[in-house]
Amino acid sequence: MELLPVRIYAHEAPAGLRVLIDRVWPRGISKEKAALDEWDKTVAPSTDLRKWFGHDPEKFAEFTQRYRAELDANPAVADLLAKLKASGAQRVLLLYGAKDTEHNNAVVLRDYLSERLAQ
Repeated sequence: MELLPVRIYAHEAPAGLRVLIDRVWPRGISKEKAALDEWDKTVAPSTDLRKWFGHDPEKFAEFTQRYRAELDANPAVADLLAKLKASGAQRVLLLYGAKDTEHNNAVVLRDYLSERLAQ
């Protein structure tokens, strides 16, 4: 299964199961345009962690550690993994709203889920 972080505002997105993984709905995107298969805000970073990070690339390494610790303690991760496996999807798009395509929660979640799927 291929997991791809994709900005929800991207004009071109590959085909795949579309899962929004932000806690907050992205501004300016209608539900129709989003065309989601799933919105799983339960695996998003906590509000406190998201606000602390503030999309500051200098904090990304520590954000990654803190977010992975939250994921380790989050039972919703197992539920998401089960849904992804049951879907039979070859490609899953982890949709996010952040402008920075390299320093965001979707990148961390992709790596985290990929490790769990490989186990």
